[in-house]
Amino acid sequence: MSDLFHELEETVTTDVRRALAEDVGAGDLTAALLPAGKVAKARLITRQDAVLCGTEWFERTVELLDPEAEIYWHHKDGDDIVAGSNVCEVEGDARALLTAERTAINFLQTLSAVATRTRAYVKRVEGTKAKILDTRKTLPGLRNAQKYAVRAGGGVNHRVGLY
Repeated sequence: MSDLFHELEETVTTDVRRALAEDVGAGDLTAALLPAGKVAKARLITRQDAVLCGTEWFERTVELLDPEAEIYWHHKDGDDIVAGSNVCEVEGDARALLTAERTAINFLQTLSAVATRTRAYVKRVEGTKAKILDTRKTLPGLRNAQKYAVRAGGGVNHRVGLY
């Protein structure tokens, strides 16, 4: 999966900056209630079986808010994970982690959902000559991310543009 990500590095940063600008705006009032400099640890656990996708978007979200934060992944993009699995652990500035949480998880949930659904279709046509191709109809601003998720799920990208 790392080869797939490499070509998207600029896209990931753009996606995350846009999402943080929309989600956080001028600041996170809830995070400001925490003591400055407090370090926190968090664990992300999946609630259902899935194909993991979006780790780089998750990481970039945390990194932009706390460059010193540490993320320890137990799985990588494209891995099948079962409900109750420990996906990752994060340690860093409590304010930054709280601010990053919703945006980071939104990326992981959305992209994992696309990868999971794609994998289900790929499994259905296993043993045939059929390939699961994606559509060019994607969420505004997330085209490259969703196309990446299709590949993580075992699908094939059809075409990128609407032209």
